[in-house]
Amino acid sequence: MKIIDCHSHWGTQRGYIFRTPEELARQEKIWKTPVSYFTEQEQADYFRANNVRAVLDLSITKFMAIDEMRALHDYAMAQQRQHPDVIAGHWLQFDPRRGQEAIAEFERCLSAGAGFVGIGVNGQVTRVPASDPLWDPFYQRSADAGVPVMILTGLTGIGQGLPGGAGIKLDDGHPRHIDDVASRYPDLRILAARPAYPWQDEMIAILLHKPNVTYELHGWGPRQFTPALKKEISGRLQDRVMFGCDFPVLRYEKVLADWRSEGYSDAVLQKVLHDNAQAYLGLG
Repeated sequence: MKIIDCHSHWGTQRGYIFRTPEELARQEKIWKTPVSYFTEQEQADYFRANNVRAVLDLSITKFMAIDEMRALHDYAMAQQRQHPDVIAGHWLQFDPRRGQEAIAEFERCLSAGAGFVGIGVNGQVTRVPASDPLWDPFYQRSADAGVPVMILTGLTGIGQGLPGGAGIKLDDGHPRHIDDVASRYPDLRILAARPAYPWQDEMIAILLHKPNVTYELHGWGPRQFTPALKKEISGRLQDRVMFGCDFPVLRYEKVLADWRSEGYSDAVLQKVLHDNAQAYLGLG
């Protein structure tokens, strides 16, 4: 089966999600996976070996100086053009306090012709929850361009176990913020990202109530999903749920095997692992 991964990260040293020795050490502590870098060609070959086409989250750029941010975006887009069969595009992250500077960079990348481009909203790390009006210009520009916005929700591994959670407030990722945005922007397509633990029932209610909200489930193995979520995947939400792996922190061999071990029908797996994302992201 062909796989579309709605949310992973760069596995190369230049694009790797964790940068400092302390962050790299915490990957092994929190996710229990070793740090290893791929060359650009090795990464593309790894995706091909697993029959995966991925949308990669460039989360590391949001606090960079604008010239450094542009250079990393250009690097990522150049690799997408070189390997379009396995890199479908990118989620770009910004600090919303940067205002027009960030909007202009988003528009530059939208017009670059390098696959899918969308905004990723990380209220916990930016400390600006998705419902804050500072994000409104990004929502309006995305709605105008007809591209979805990814909003992260639920427990994050960033800061987990550090004093005070490194200052991150989990409530800044509560699904109530997604509900607020969905109600104010009914024409904006919103992709809720990560299982919304510990607010999974609230997230399911929002999905049932707001047709402009869809769900991708990166960062967790499917065996760890709540019983309510497992039921909805094979039931009412089977057309609204999409696969995310969270490579390179998690690897396809394990995550895909776990998806296939959970007893979902072939028809449901076809939707979740490929068809829903192909239609949602416009990937021909």
